Amino acid sequence: MTPTPIGLVFPGQGTQRQGMGEPWRDTTAWSLAGEVSRHSGEDVEELLLRTPTDVLRRTDLAQLSVFTVALMAHAEAARCGALDGAVACAGHSLGEYAALTAAGVLTLPDAVALVTERGQAMRDAERLRPGTMGVLVGTGLPEAEVLAAEVRAEGLDVWVANVNAPGQTGLSGSAEGIGRAAELAPGVGAKLIRLSVGGAFHSPFMAPAAERLARTLRDVRFAPGNLPVVANVDAKPYTGDGDWPELAVRQLVSPVRWEESVRTLTGQLGCRRIVELGPGRVLTNLIHRIDRGVEVVTVDGPGALEGLAAV
Repeated sequence: MTPTPIGLVFPGQGTQRQGMGEPWRDTTAWSLAGEVSRHSGEDVEELLLRTPTDVLRRTDLAQLSVFTVALMAHAEAARCGALDGAVACAGHSLGEYAALTAAGVLTLPDAVALVTERGQAMRDAERLRPGTMGVLVGTGLPEAEVLAAEVRAEGLDVWVANVNAPGQTGLSGSAEGIGRAAELAPGVGAKLIRLSVGGAFHSPFMAPAAERLARTLRDVRFAPGNLPVVANVDAKPYTGDGDWPELAVRQLVSPVRWEESVRTLTGQLGCRRIVELGPGRVLTNLIHRIDRGVEVVTVDGPGALEGLAAV
Protein backbone atom coordinates (compact mmCIF):
# COMPACT_ATOMS: atom_id res chain seq x y z
CA MET A 1 0.00 0.00 0.00
CA THR A 2 1.31 3.44 -0.93
CA PRO A 3 2.00 5.56 2.19
CA THR A 4 -0.10 8.67 2.73
CA PRO A 5 1.92 11.75 1.62
CA ILE A 6 3.02 13.47 4.84
CA GLY A 7 4.12 17.05 5.45
CA LEU A 8 6.29 17.67 8.50
CA VAL A 9 5.91 21.00 10.32
CA PHE A 10 7.91 22.42 13.21
CA PRO A 11 6.78 25.12 15.68
CA GLY A 12 8.57 28.33 16.53
CA GLN A 13 9.28 30.54 19.50
CA GLY A 14 6.37 30.98 21.89
CA THR A 15 5.69 27.26 22.39
CA GLN A 16 8.36 26.90 25.09
CA ARG A 17 7.41 25.98 28.66
CA GLN A 18 9.09 24.63 31.77
CA GLY A 19 9.67 20.88 31.64
CA MET A 20 9.12 20.70 27.89
CA GLY A 21 11.82 18.04 27.56
CA GLU A 22 10.46 15.73 30.26
CA PRO A 23 8.32 13.58 27.90
CA TRP A 24 11.42 12.73 25.85
CA ARG A 25 13.80 12.05 28.73
CA ASP A 26 13.57 8.24 28.50
CA THR A 27 13.81 8.05 24.71
CA THR A 28 16.77 7.43 22.44
CA ALA A 29 16.40 10.98 21.12
CA TRP A 30 17.26 12.47 24.53
CA SER A 31 20.94 12.22 23.51
CA LEU A 32 20.26 15.27 21.33
CA ALA A 33 20.23 17.40 24.50
CA GLY A 34 23.91 16.63 25.01
CA GLU A 35 24.78 17.13 21.36
CA VAL A 36 23.06 20.52 21.18
CA SER A 37 24.73 21.53 24.45
CA ARG A 38 28.18 20.75 23.02
CA HIS A 39 27.56 22.76 19.87
CA SER A 40 25.82 25.72 21.52
CA GLY A 41 27.63 26.14 24.84
CA GLU A 42 24.31 26.11 26.73
CA ASP A 43 23.17 23.52 29.26
CA VAL A 44 20.25 22.29 27.18
CA GLU A 45 19.21 19.59 29.65
CA GLU A 46 18.77 22.31 32.28
CA LEU A 47 16.75 24.40 29.82
CA LEU A 48 14.45 21.51 28.92
CA LEU A 49 13.85 20.13 32.39
CA ARG A 50 14.20 22.78 35.08
CA THR A 51 14.37 26.32 33.68
CA PRO A 52 11.24 28.33 34.62
CA THR A 53 8.92 29.44 31.84
CA ASP A 54 9.54 33.13 32.53
CA VAL A 55 13.29 32.60 31.97
CA LEU A 56 12.62 30.60 28.81
CA ARG A 57 10.91 33.65 27.34
CA ARG A 58 14.40 35.02 26.67
CA THR A 59 14.69 34.87 22.90
CA ASP A 60 17.95 32.94 22.60
CA LEU A 61 16.99 30.36 25.24
CA ALA A 62 13.49 29.91 23.85
CA GLN A 63 14.75 29.28 20.34
CA LEU A 64 17.40 26.74 21.31
CA SER A 65 14.93 24.87 23.54
CA VAL A 66 12.10 24.64 21.02
CA PHE A 67 14.52 23.64 18.25
CA THR A 68 15.93 20.80 20.34
CA VAL A 69 12.56 19.37 21.36
CA ALA A 70 11.34 19.55 17.76
CA LEU A 71 14.32 17.49 16.63
CA MET A 72 13.73 14.98 19.43
CA ALA A 73 10.14 14.52 18.26
CA HIS A 74 11.31 14.11 14.68
CA ALA A 75 14.02 11.60 15.59
CA GLU A 76 11.63 9.39 17.56
CA ALA A 77 8.89 9.59 14.94
CA ALA A 78 11.38 8.63 12.22
CA ARG A 79 12.82 5.80 14.32
CA CYS A 80 9.43 4.13 14.72
CA GLY A 81 8.63 4.44 11.02
CA ALA A 82 5.84 6.98 11.46
CA LEU A 83 7.27 9.36 8.86
CA ASP A 84 7.90 6.95 5.98
CA GLY A 85 5.50 8.87 3.74
CA ALA A 86 7.13 12.28 4.33
CA VAL A 87 7.34 14.34 1.13
CA ALA A 88 8.08 17.88 2.41
CA CYS A 89 8.84 20.01 5.47
CA ALA A 90 8.06 23.50 6.73
CA GLY A 91 8.63 25.37 9.97
CA HIS A 92 7.19 28.53 11.48
CA SER A 93 9.96 31.13 11.89
CA LEU A 94 12.53 29.39 14.14
CA GLY A 95 10.91 26.10 13.12
CA GLU A 96 12.35 26.54 9.64
CA TYR A 97 15.75 25.52 11.05
CA ALA A 98 14.33 22.27 12.44
CA ALA A 99 12.71 21.69 9.05
CA LEU A 100 16.02 22.22 7.23
CA THR A 101 17.74 19.81 9.62
CA ALA A 102 15.02 17.17 9.28
CA ALA A 103 15.23 17.48 5.49
CA GLY A 104 18.99 16.88 5.52
CA VAL A 105 19.77 20.36 4.21
CA LEU A 106 21.62 21.37 7.39
CA THR A 107 23.84 19.22 9.60
CA LEU A 108 23.07 19.31 13.31
CA PRO A 109 26.26 21.27 14.19
CA ASP A 110 25.55 23.91 11.53
CA ALA A 111 21.89 24.16 12.49
CA VAL A 112 22.73 24.61 16.17
CA ALA A 113 25.32 27.26 15.30
CA LEU A 114 22.74 29.16 13.25
CA VAL A 115 19.97 28.86 15.85
CA THR A 116 22.35 29.99 18.60
CA GLU A 117 23.61 32.99 16.61
CA ARG A 118 20.11 33.88 15.41
CA GLY A 119 18.67 33.87 18.91
CA GLN A 120 21.48 35.97 20.32
CA ALA A 121 21.36 38.40 17.39
CA MET A 122 17.62 38.85 17.76
CA ARG A 123 17.99 39.42 21.51
CA ASP A 124 20.62 42.08 20.87
CA ALA A 125 18.37 43.69 18.23
CA GLU A 126 15.59 43.86 20.83
CA ARG A 127 17.90 45.85 23.10
CA LEU A 128 18.92 48.22 20.31
CA ARG A 129 15.34 48.93 19.27
CA PRO A 130 12.72 47.57 21.69
CA GLY A 131 9.45 46.56 20.10
CA THR A 132 6.54 44.23 20.55
CA MET A 133 3.92 42.23 18.65
CA GLY A 134 0.19 41.68 18.55
CA VAL A 135 -2.22 39.33 16.81
CA LEU A 136 -5.05 40.85 14.82
CA VAL A 137 -8.05 38.51 14.92
CA GLY A 138 -11.36 38.68 13.13
CA THR A 139 -10.24 40.08 9.80
CA GLY A 140 -8.04 39.25 6.82
CA LEU A 141 -4.65 40.25 5.46
CA PRO A 142 -5.89 43.15 3.27
CA GLU A 143 -7.49 44.82 6.30
CA ALA A 144 -4.38 44.20 8.39
CA GLU A 145 -2.21 45.84 5.74
CA VAL A 146 -4.54 48.84 5.58
CA LEU A 147 -4.46 49.15 9.37
CA ALA A 148 -0.66 48.98 9.50
CA ALA A 149 -0.42 51.63 6.76
CA GLU A 150 -2.76 53.92 8.72
CA VAL A 151 -0.58 53.63 11.80
CA ARG A 152 2.59 54.31 9.83
CA ALA A 153 0.92 57.35 8.27
CA GLU A 154 0.67 58.73 11.81
CA GLY A 155 4.45 58.38 12.19
CA LEU A 156 4.39 55.17 14.22
CA ASP A 157 6.04 51.86 13.37
CA VAL A 158 3.84 48.84 12.59
CA TRP A 159 4.13 46.11 9.94
CA VAL A 160 2.47 42.80 9.14
CA ALA A 161 4.74 40.10 10.61
CA ASN A 162 2.85 36.78 10.41
CA VAL A 163 0.09 35.70 8.06
CA ASN A 164 -0.89 32.71 10.17
CA ALA A 165 -4.40 31.64 9.17
CA PRO A 166 -7.72 33.05 7.98
CA GLY A 167 -8.67 35.75 10.45
CA GLN A 168 -5.34 35.75 12.25
CA THR A 169 -2.51 38.10 11.28
CA GLY A 170 0.48 39.08 13.41
CA LEU A 171 1.72 42.67 13.63
CA SER A 172 5.14 43.91 14.78
CA GLY A 173 6.37 47.36 15.68
CA SER A 174 6.99 49.84 18.44
CA ALA A 175 4.95 49.65 21.64
CA GLU A 176 3.27 52.91 20.63
CA GLY A 177 2.53 51.61 17.15
CA ILE A 178 1.00 48.36 18.40
CA GLY A 179 -0.99 50.33 20.94
CA ARG A 180 -2.38 52.56 18.20
CA ALA A 181 -3.16 49.51 16.06
CA ALA A 182 -5.18 48.11 18.97
CA GLU A 183 -7.18 51.34 19.11
CA LEU A 184 -7.88 51.30 15.36
CA ALA A 185 -8.58 47.56 15.07
CA PRO A 186 -12.36 47.79 15.67
CA GLY A 187 -12.57 50.08 12.65
CA VAL A 188 -11.60 47.12 10.41
CA GLY A 189 -13.81 44.68 12.31
CA ALA A 190 -10.98 43.19 14.33
CA LYS A 191 -9.45 42.95 17.78
CA LEU A 192 -5.76 43.09 18.57
CA ILE A 193 -4.35 40.73 21.21
CA ARG A 194 -0.97 41.85 22.50
CA LEU A 195 1.84 39.32 22.81
CA SER A 196 4.31 39.23 25.69
CA VAL A 197 7.49 39.65 23.65
CA GLY A 198 10.28 42.20 23.79
CA GLY A 199 11.01 42.38 20.09
CA ALA A 200 9.30 43.33 16.84
CA PHE A 201 10.13 40.10 15.06
CA HIS A 202 9.88 39.76 11.27
CA SER A 203 10.01 43.51 10.80
CA PRO A 204 12.63 46.15 9.92
CA PHE A 205 13.46 46.33 13.66
CA MET A 206 15.35 43.04 13.15
CA ALA A 207 17.70 44.48 10.48
CA PRO A 208 20.77 44.37 12.79
CA ALA A 209 20.09 40.69 13.51
CA ALA A 210 19.73 39.97 9.80
CA GLU A 211 23.11 41.59 9.06
CA ARG A 212 24.76 39.58 11.81
CA LEU A 213 23.17 36.29 10.74
CA ALA A 214 24.28 36.92 7.15
CA ARG A 215 27.91 36.89 8.31
CA THR A 216 27.46 33.53 10.06
CA LEU A 217 25.70 32.05 7.04
CA ARG A 218 28.78 32.60 4.88
CA ASP A 219 30.49 29.70 6.65
CA VAL A 220 27.56 27.27 6.44
CA ARG A 221 27.12 24.63 3.75
CA PHE A 222 23.59 23.77 2.66
CA ALA A 223 23.34 20.23 1.29
CA PRO A 224 20.90 19.10 -1.43
CA GLY A 225 18.81 17.35 1.24
CA ASN A 226 16.23 14.60 0.81
CA LEU A 227 12.99 16.62 1.08
CA PRO A 228 11.91 20.07 -0.12
CA VAL A 229 11.38 22.74 2.54
CA VAL A 230 8.70 25.40 2.09
CA ALA A 231 10.23 28.79 2.87
CA ASN A 232 8.52 31.28 5.18
CA VAL A 233 9.24 34.32 3.04
CA ASP A 234 7.53 33.24 -0.19
CA ALA A 235 5.76 29.93 0.61
CA LYS A 236 7.70 28.16 -2.16
CA PRO A 237 9.38 24.75 -1.82
CA TYR A 238 13.16 24.65 -2.10
CA THR A 239 15.74 21.92 -1.93
CA GLY A 240 19.17 22.53 -0.50
CA ASP A 241 20.11 23.98 -3.89
CA GLY A 242 17.90 26.99 -3.15
CA ASP A 243 19.49 30.20 -1.89
CA TRP A 244 18.85 29.41 1.77
CA PRO A 245 21.32 32.01 3.12
CA GLU A 246 19.35 34.74 1.34
CA LEU A 247 16.01 33.24 2.42
CA ALA A 248 17.16 33.00 6.05
CA VAL A 249 18.28 36.63 6.14
CA ARG A 250 15.05 37.85 4.54
CA GLN A 251 13.02 35.80 6.99
CA LEU A 252 14.15 37.94 9.93
CA VAL A 253 12.75 41.14 8.44
CA SER A 254 9.84 39.79 6.37
CA PRO A 255 6.42 38.36 7.21
CA VAL A 256 6.05 34.64 7.84
CA ARG A 257 3.60 33.50 5.17
CA TRP A 258 2.35 30.49 7.10
CA GLU A 259 -1.13 30.22 5.62
CA GLU A 260 0.30 30.11 2.10
CA SER A 261 2.99 27.65 3.21
CA VAL A 262 0.37 25.21 4.45
CA ARG A 263 -1.55 25.56 1.20
CA THR A 264 1.67 24.76 -0.67
CA LEU A 265 2.05 21.59 1.39
CA THR A 266 -1.53 20.44 0.88
CA GLY A 267 -1.94 21.68 -2.69
CA GLN A 268 1.22 21.80 -4.75
CA LEU A 269 3.02 19.08 -2.77
CA GLY A 270 0.00 16.85 -2.20
CA CYS A 271 0.28 16.29 1.55
CA ARG A 272 -2.84 14.58 2.90
CA ARG A 273 -1.52 14.32 6.44
CA ILE A 274 0.49 16.96 8.30
CA VAL A 275 2.48 16.03 11.39
CA GLU A 276 3.46 18.75 13.86
CA LEU A 277 6.68 17.78 15.62
CA GLY A 278 7.60 19.66 18.79
CA PRO A 279 6.09 21.29 21.85
CA GLY A 280 2.44 22.37 21.87
CA ARG A 281 -0.33 22.42 19.27
CA VAL A 282 -0.02 25.95 17.86
CA LEU A 283 0.54 24.87 14.26
CA THR A 284 -2.05 22.10 14.49
CA ASN A 285 -4.67 24.65 15.50
CA LEU A 286 -3.67 27.01 12.69
CA ILE A 287 -3.72 24.24 10.08
CA HIS A 288 -7.23 23.22 11.13
CA ARG A 289 -8.30 26.77 10.27
CA ILE A 290 -6.40 26.86 6.97
CA ASP A 291 -7.46 23.52 5.45
CA ARG A 292 -10.15 21.44 7.12
CA GLY A 293 -9.69 18.70 4.53
CA VAL A 294 -6.22 17.65 5.67
CA GLU A 295 -5.52 15.31 8.57
CA VAL A 296 -3.32 16.89 11.26
CA VAL A 297 -1.43 14.93 13.92
CA THR A 298 0.44 16.47 16.86
CA VAL A 299 3.57 14.77 18.19
CA ASP A 300 4.49 16.61 21.40
CA GLY A 301 5.40 13.48 23.36
CA PRO A 302 6.27 9.80 22.81
CA GLY A 303 2.71 8.72 23.60
CA ALA A 304 1.51 10.26 20.36
CA LEU A 305 3.74 8.00 18.32
CA GLU A 306 1.90 4.75 19.03
CA GLY A 307 -1.25 5.89 17.25
CA LEU A 308 0.70 7.60 14.46
CA ALA A 309 2.79 4.53 13.69
CA ALA A 310 -0.37 2.42 13.47
CA VAL A 311 -2.04 4.68 10.88
